[in-house]
Amino acid sequence: MAEQALNTAVGPAQKTQTASGALSGAFMPRVITGFAILLTWELVVRAFAPAYVAKPTTVILAIPKVITEPAFLQALGSSLAAVAEGLAITIVIGTVLGLLMGRSTTFDRIFRVHINFFNAMPMIVVLPLFSLWFGYSSAARIATIIFAAIFAITMNVADGARSVPREYLEVSRSFRSGRLRMLTDIVLPASMPYLLAGFRLAAGRALIGAVVAEFFLSVGGIGYYILYNSRSYHHNEAFVGVLLLAAFGVSFELTVNWATRRFMPWYRRDEKTT
Repeated sequence: MAEQALNTAVGPAQKTQTASGALSGAFMPRVITGFAILLTWELVVRAFAPAYVAKPTTVILAIPKVITEPAFLQALGSSLAAVAEGLAITIVIGTVLGLLMGRSTTFDRIFRVHINFFNAMPMIVVLPLFSLWFGYSSAARIATIIFAAIFAITMNVADGARSVPREYLEVSRSFRSGRLRMLTDIVLPASMPYLLAGFRLAAGRALIGAVVAEFFLSVGGIGYYILYNSRSYHHNEAFVGVLLLAAFGVSFELTVNWATRRFMPWYRRDEKTT
């Protein structure tokens, strides 16, 4: 009994030490690798590149100036507002279409081949068409964002709706639930992990679509800010915009993972430290 109590008391502490050791063991190689990459970048640019080429030290020095610049803040707000609007439209349309495809063989046969076709098409191909249809305006940017993001959500929701256990649906039918209530109360909650997985993909693609549209259409936004500064040899300022886009993608990924653990207790993933 004494030995069992000692093992019970020591067990949590050992688990905590093991977890912290694994975390530090995975974290330190990444820090060292990142530092080596930055150091190599700094040395190569100083040795072989012109003075206006961005390097880590000058980019860091440019961050305070850029993030307080009105033009940068306006460009950032324009891009993020367009991405949010496009994602909101995409979630509604993509979820409805995905549920229909997942639970209806007829809808799946009609739409799947077309969705796979457009999903494989590079978004840069449709930009000239969108510029003709919507003009060189923010409407063309919204159309590009929707085109870039909608297929990821639709295909993931369709897979989630198709994978709902048959027992759930049989219980719903035994209680005489209608088809609409079955979709909203059973199929949609069961498909939420698939929806969030598609949303993560869609958010990244939406951000890429916004930046590409701003490059091509010269619409005010963070993409055009990066393009203008790189063409005017302000590479440090341009690279701050690139870093901000990367930070936005990482923070969005962390937010979705937190929401999955917090609001979907029925969904558990095996979290492995890599």
